[in-house]
Amino acid sequence: MQIPSAGMDRDAIFDQLTEYKKDDVDWTSGRVFGYVFDPGADILAFGKEVYNRFLTENALDFTVYPSLLRLENDLVAMIRRHLRGNDQVAGNFTSGGTESILLAVKAARDYFREHKPEIENPEMILPSTAHAAFHKAAHYFGVKAVTVPVDPKTFRADVEETRRCITAETIFMAGSAPSYTQGVIDPIAELSALAEERGIWFHTDACMGGFLLPYFRRLGRDVPDFDFVLPGVSSLSVDLHKYAYTPKGASVVLYRNPELRKYQMFAFSRWLGYTMINPTVQSTKSGGPLAAAWAVLRYVGDENYLSFAQKKMAATQRIRQGIEAAGDLYILGDPEMTLLSFSSDNVNIFHIIDEMRIRGWYIQPSFSFQGTCANIHLSINLSNAGREDAFVADLNKSVEAAKKLPSGTLVKEVQKMMDASGRQAFLENAGDLLALAGVAGGAMPERMAPINEVLDAMDPEMREKMLLEVTNRFFHP
Repeated sequence: MQIPSAGMDRDAIFDQLTEYKKDDVDWTSGRVFGYVFDPGADILAFGKEVYNRFLTENALDFTVYPSLLRLENDLVAMIRRHLRGNDQVAGNFTSGGTESILLAVKAARDYFREHKPEIENPEMILPSTAHAAFHKAAHYFGVKAVTVPVDPKTFRADVEETRRCITAETIFMAGSAPSYTQGVIDPIAELSALAEERGIWFHTDACMGGFLLPYFRRLGRDVPDFDFVLPGVSSLSVDLHKYAYTPKGASVVLYRNPELRKYQMFAFSRWLGYTMINPTVQSTKSGGPLAAAWAVLRYVGDENYLSFAQKKMAATQRIRQGIEAAGDLYILGDPEMTLLSFSSDNVNIFHIIDEMRIRGWYIQPSFSFQGTCANIHLSINLSNAGREDAFVADLNKSVEAAKKLPSGTLVKEVQKMMDASGRQAFLENAGDLLALAGVAGGAMPERMAPINEVLDAMDPEMREKMLLEVTNRFFHP
């Protein structure tokens, strides 16, 4: 493909875009449990309208667009109050949870570079349920990630094991409220107190729950403290494009005071161009997501968000009951929000996922790790409310269908290939695996179970290398 010599007709372009989208997941169906958080047509349309009004404004320089500075300060004020922060709590708007987490790790690293320069090889301690974004931050910023296994039954962070892992090089600890994986809240009070005792930066990853959990507390749920009411919490991340239903990408990273927040920023004037001062990772960025987030929070309002929380709480309970009533399935842990993971000891869960997709549902697989079996993940959304019974009925049908399907065929073929060529040569010829799995022309096969079985059978390091090889081939013209 090349740039056309003359401009194309706009309708022809839109027709082509429609054709490109035909195989995308239909997130408007209410049958998707991830990626898009759908509040309904009215809120979506309003958010898009505001987004478009600020689409071309550039948040690179707040002195040029003071409107964006005001919107950001207003938004941070709303969220810090929501999370029980005082007037000293400072923060910034970011593109998503990953950027918020990256900034918190970068801030901690730079804080300790200044205050404890004797630490040459900084470390951070993470529960094995901590979001992958922390490991991305470790990779980017040269901080060693020390992973601590969680309790195998509750899936919560192990405080005493965390304590044993602290060294003179430890600068950062984290916990989740809740974890994305099993939807349970780590013992944030105990972890943050430990961090405070040892002079370590503690971050609460509340990207999934930071906006919704305060509403669950108001609805009578026993929600443990995880926010700035705990003196040991140094920073906190909360996404708005999830359960606040603002357009992507929208997240906020908060710090206990401006002195800590200062270390997330970047300034540079040692070149012949303009002086660069970036509060967050991005330089040039559209004002659209920020303005839309500010506007949607005000448009929906607190009472409506409380009503949404009630509906999601009820939908989660109904789906959980349906899963637990199915004799072949069981819930992992004791979920505390709207996130569930479930598995089976005698039915191939990857076949269940395929069968559900055939019936029009999109659900996510999670691979086995550190003794936890492969499982199915659900992020239950407002749009899923009202479809619980249909979901449970189709899930039961999918389980019965999955029982009749063969497993392990592709795994055996791949093992033969690896035995014949060796691990490295097999990785370098990832195209052979794609062909064997029925992947052709960039299109994925209808059934992903054989591919997921192969990935699940690999150790995590091999799995990562294989995914890099395969992904590198997909992103090629």
